[in-house]
Amino acid sequence: QLQASGGGYVQPGGSLRLSCVASGLDYYAIGWFRQAPGKEREGVSCIKSSDDSTRYANSVSGRFTIFRDNAKNTVYLQMNSLKPEDTAVYYCATGLCSTRNVVVTIPTSSWGQGTQVTVSS
Repeated sequence: QLQASGGGYVQPGGSLRLSCVASGLDYYAIGWFRQAPGKEREGVSCIKSSDDSTRYANSVSGRFTIFRDNAKNTVYLQMNSLKPEDTAVYYCATGLCSTRNVVVTIPTSSWGQGTQVTVSS
């Protein structure tokens, strides 16, 4: 029900745009998570469907931008000034935006497949 894409290999300082297509879904919010090898999954960004308000993890604030294209049922994560520590598998999921955790999932959350982002010189 969610299809994520857009990952790839990029040098430090580069940019990537991830896409999450939410076909046929009603949702309160869509968020992006990431998980690096040996690390816990973390919420990266979130956007609410009611008012397009957004949340960002401190580690990506000012570099990443989440936005929606309603006509395409797609949520994007524009990632600029990428750093090696941004390397991870990125997932999108429906859920709730959270002040504390950026985004949290609920029992009925839908997930997209992961897309690998590698930042390396």
